[in-house]
Amino acid sequence: MICPDFLEFQDILKKMRVLDDKIVYALNTSLPTESFKSKVDASSACQSLYDQIQKGHSERENIIKNCIVSTAESVKKLKVAKESAPDDLDVIKNLKTEQRKLRLLQTELSVEEVIQEKTTKLFTEKCRSYYKPATL
Repeated sequence: MICPDFLEFQDILKKMRVLDDKIVYALNTSLPTESFKSKVDASSACQSLYDQIQKGHSERENIIKNCIVSTAESVKKLKVAKESAPDDLDVIKNLKTEQRKLRLLQTELSVEEVIQEKTTKLFTEKCRSYYKPATL
């Protein structure tokens, strides 16, 4: 599980977001210029790129949501532990750490939504003439 270490979690997400970060480059290299239109199948290039984008979005969203659920469970357990031992400084410290991590994960889910919207918008602008996915 990558959830316990938030910095590792962010590193993995960063690696998974490479396609989204370089979407303009990916679109430019996938789509033909006017002079090469007859030599490249833009429709299949857009469909392939769309499938890659969707797979990445789905995987990242699942990882983030699973970590949110896992961390929320941890927070619940620590709250119960705090109720039974209100003076235990380790429990209090761990609870605050987990609550902070939960907020960061929820923020990461919002960031993911923004990234997905941006990528989808750019994809639609460039590929709308060649490929129209059913889900857009």
